[in-house]
Amino acid sequence: MKAIVAHAAKDVRIEDVREEQPGPGEVKLRLATGGICGSDLHYYNHGGFGTVRLKQPMILGHEVSAIVETLGEGVDGFSVGDLVAVSPSRPCRTCKYCQQGLHNQCLHMRFYGSAMPFPHIQGAFRQSLVADAIQCVPAGDLTPGEAAMAEPLAVTLHATRRAGEMLGKRVLVTGCGPIGVLSILAARRAGAAEIVATDLSDFTLAMAKTLGADRTINTQHEPEALAAYSADKGTFDVLYECSGAAAALSGGIAALRPRGVIVQLGLGGDMSLPMMAITAKELDLRGSFRFHEEFATGVSLMRNGLIDVKPLITHTVRLEDALSAFEIASDRSRAMKAQIAFS
Repeated sequence: MKAIVAHAAKDVRIEDVREEQPGPGEVKLRLATGGICGSDLHYYNHGGFGTVRLKQPMILGHEVSAIVETLGEGVDGFSVGDLVAVSPSRPCRTCKYCQQGLHNQCLHMRFYGSAMPFPHIQGAFRQSLVADAIQCVPAGDLTPGEAAMAEPLAVTLHATRRAGEMLGKRVLVTGCGPIGVLSILAARRAGAAEIVATDLSDFTLAMAKTLGADRTINTQHEPEALAAYSADKGTFDVLYECSGAAAALSGGIAALRPRGVIVQLGLGGDMSLPMMAITAKELDLRGSFRFHEEFATGVSLMRNGLIDVKPLITHTVRLEDALSAFEIASDRSRAMKAQIAFS
């Protein structure tokens, strides 16, 4: 079967890899759609991010939907031909953090397409995938493209849970890539009263406005516009920091009211923090990393029409043209979510 394999920066190939067969508790899937994530782009453009580097060839991809093809021994609840969203999160379920319910902090996590451990965890961008049945969530009312959006949506649902009470809150979102825009949808669904979004791209800001932001600010063209929200010690209750940029974090902190909450989602590497402001305003800084049970919740929200991710899917290309999708996804002036149609 064909798979999309990263060897180094700007060296991603469509290669033949061995097909697998399901064992007990597993299902064999025919991949339907795969979405290109920011981490996939880091591997494609830079060979990694931060201290995480490619040390061996690795199949990319972790945002996928698929069609059930074969059921392994002991698997029920699925039928051949079912469309499923496939969670890339495979915790061991036995380590001390899994036992505490912190599955996203698993000591032995096998997250698709991750170069964090060595040997690397191979990803899901392949025509045929064997997965644990527990990873699969029925997605029959959705398109394959929507079902593949369950993973990034789960990231933002987890962040919204980390933020705490959202009803009636004023929210600032910095960085309007897919995670930022999905954060707008998640915050609004959780009851946010006002949402302001910032970015450097008019295209992504237009998408943020379309999907629910009350105001958008291009901080490149209007560098002082956010300053108005800093009066009287700040305005916003919650900051979703989705850019991973120190300047965005610093500007967001200035606009937070005392005892506001910072939720850091962007993974741009280590950043300097304005600790005096964090301390004096008694701000809460909360990291948000991946997800677990929120994956099934995201699928349910989409299936029930409570969150619509379709506008985010701006490009879909065939598997044979997959390499072009990485270039498209890298262009923030025209792409939000680029997906690959495997079948």
